[in-house]
Amino acid sequence: MKIFKILPVLLLTSAWIMQACNNESNRVQNGFGLTDPESTAETRALYKNLKDLCTDNVLFGHQDALAYGVGRRDFKSEFCDVYDVTGSYPAVYGWDIGHIAFETNIDSIPFTKMIHHIKEGYARGGVITISWHEMHGKENAPVWSDDPAPRRMVPGGDMHEEFRERLNDVAAFFRALKDEDNKPIPVIWRPFHEHNGDWFWWGRHNATVEEYIELWQYTFHYLRDTMNIHQLLYATSPDRSRMQTADDPEEFLYAYPGDEYVDIIGLDNYWDIGGSARYNKERTREEEDSLFVSSLRTIVKIADEKGKIAALTETGNNLVSESNWFTDRILKPLKNDPAARRISYFLVWRNAWTTHFFAPHPGHAASQDFINFKNDDLILFEDELPEMYQ
Repeated sequence: MKIFKILPVLLLTSAWIMQACNNESNRVQNGFGLTDPESTAETRALYKNLKDLCTDNVLFGHQDALAYGVGRRDFKSEFCDVYDVTGSYPAVYGWDIGHIAFETNIDSIPFTKMIHHIKEGYARGGVITISWHEMHGKENAPVWSDDPAPRRMVPGGDMHEEFRERLNDVAAFFRALKDEDNKPIPVIWRPFHEHNGDWFWWGRHNATVEEYIELWQYTFHYLRDTMNIHQLLYATSPDRSRMQTADDPEEFLYAYPGDEYVDIIGLDNYWDIGGSARYNKERTREEEDSLFVSSLRTIVKIADEKGKIAALTETGNNLVSESNWFTDRILKPLKNDPAARRISYFLVWRNAWTTHFFAPHPGHAASQDFINFKNDDLILFEDELPEMYQ
């Protein structure tokens, strides 16, 4: 948000100063400074509350938290490993609408079931964030395909019509997200993530900086201005693994779409605290922790300068192989660094199956540590959230 530069008091009347303060207050209350000046009241409230909370708290999130659990995958039943271990649901629910044109998403979750779970989590006061591992083209090429697709999807490209049809499906999905009063449910929308990597069709190996930005901006304008979707907060999230340093803002802002197109400055970081994977075996544990904190400081600094919100949009340690991972690798660094702790939320990936999970499940060795993590005053789960939409 723009900060007023106060001129010398001798040049201003007290009435002018009071009016300037009132104008800035109105900017906050009315949501000006968001990418969408027509954002719903609930979306504006979510943004303001996320921003206010980050001075004292960090929200915990989990991908696909309500859809299944480790060793439990029956979409007709209700499972949640986080709840079964801690007695609370996560504060932030992550979902993905990849394969939006089909009945089930990229993780085989029926979209009807996902909509049900999103409404359920929102009704309890939780925060919703959605990513988009989407296929592309008439042949539905997979999300990890090596294809210069971004330039082909914008107006003038040979896949533009197909891409616009996908955006129509995305808009229809968002329109289906209504609360019991038929009001749109706010969503933190995180498309085209990890774009500085080379594993998705929108990555840097398939698109120039200009092509990626054009794709993002076209998507933004189509959803907001053509389809009149006004419940979204837009989040960027480059991947830490493709950065040479943890403190160079230019790397974090690679192919940044522009302040008028972004509400949340995010980061996906498995690289520094992945634990058992030890992605860079030359680094010590202390170096990893230091780099992790530096990466969070950097996104907080960028967010402060731009008047945005900072978030660790993806992280985790597969299998939670360190029994104290949540308190040692997440909680302790946050509590010890006043800048790093000002991220608004962090989200660990999904509990897919017995060889791929990022939150403890019942009986797991890290369960007590996860409970201790949950009980710390810094961390908020769903049962500790204030009213986020007022």
